[in-house]
Amino acid sequence: MQRFILGGVTAFVMLSVGLFWWQGRAEVEKAAPLPQAVAAAPDPQEMPSADLGDFAGPELPEATEQTREQRRFGRYDRDRDGRITRNEMLSTRVDAFRKLDKDGNNLLTFEEWAVATVTKFDNADTNHDQWLSPEEFRKTAPPPAKAKPRPKCSC
Repeated sequence: MQRFILGGVTAFVMLSVGLFWWQGRAEVEKAAPLPQAVAAAPDPQEMPSADLGDFAGPELPEATEQTREQRRFGRYDRDRDGRITRNEMLSTRVDAFRKLDKDGNNLLTFEEWAVATVTKFDNADTNHDQWLSPEEFRKTAPPPAKAKPRPKCSC
């Protein structure tokens, strides 16, 4: 019984809102200006002119050259405050965690997986202030990749 009453009240409210909206649109359309006379329309064959004279726009900004390490630091420093917190460093590891959990049952906990990253952070944070300066962050760089020897041609 309550459903029927609630349904009736809801239908009445929706009908009222629709009626007010319909009347409001009619009032707006009634006050709309009439179209201008066809004689006042501009000639479609005439092209507008945009002679700017001696005006010049502002100078284009120049991109600064960043080293590889500065770009790497910028990727980790999410809030751009010049230092990397533990959360900022761990935020890049979420996708790798999902790749490790092959069956999707989340038996590998994030804390277990993040041990290597937390250890890397703790080893790099030499003054133990819970953030990495650019100098401290440089210690976390991966070692340079060794060049693989090319196989000899079997021509």
